[in-house]
Amino acid sequence: MSTPNPTPQAASTGTEPLLAITPPAVKEIKRLIAEEGEEGIYLRLGVEAGGCSGLSYAMGFDTKKTDSDRVFDFDGVQTLVDAKALLYMAGTTLDYSGGMMGGGFKFINPKAQRSCGCGSSFSV
Repeated sequence: MSTPNPTPQAASTGTEPLLAITPPAVKEIKRLIAEEGEEGIYLRLGVEAGGCSGLSYAMGFDTKKTDSDRVFDFDGVQTLVDAKALLYMAGTTLDYSGGMMGGGFKFINPKAQRSCGCGSSFSV
């Protein structure tokens, strides 16, 4: 099991971080945003019902924010998380590792009581 990369950038209120994104994840997200070639693009993180453990992480790009979105800035990556999704994701770190043997983005959620083998679904 890999551990998250050191010194993630965290967005917090008070003493507990609400969300953190590691520097390798920020770098990869910036690369993907540049490929999109669009101005004013946001990273959107969230959760959806489904997956073998009950909830699945959602990640994508968006050009619009809503009134219920919380906006976080991670070294220039504007990140949106719906307030309801943040209830499940508070304390989560988004990490990225490259590699030929299955690298990619990984959510590390201390609230997850159970997660599936692939790490893309969880329950709290």
